Amino acid sequence: MIYKVHWIVDGVAEIEAESKEDAEKKLQETLEDYVKSSKPLMDKFYAKSIQGTAYLPGNDEKGEKNEEDEKED
Repeated sequence: MIYKVHWIVDGVAEIEAESKEDAEKKLQETLEDYVKSSKPLMDKFYAKSIQGTAYLPGNDEKGEKNEEDEKED
């Protein structure tokens, strides 16, 4: 039997940029180029979309300690 599996890859990258939008654009373009040039991702795993959102490190990082939290410990 053949099953279809919907898969998602989650990751975090640090990008030097002038704005959130610029950071998102830089990463989007880099990942798109990588996926398009990867035969397994295009032909076997059928990568369909890439999405993400930029944020400033610190309080926006859920579940991770930021520098201020570490100073208090």
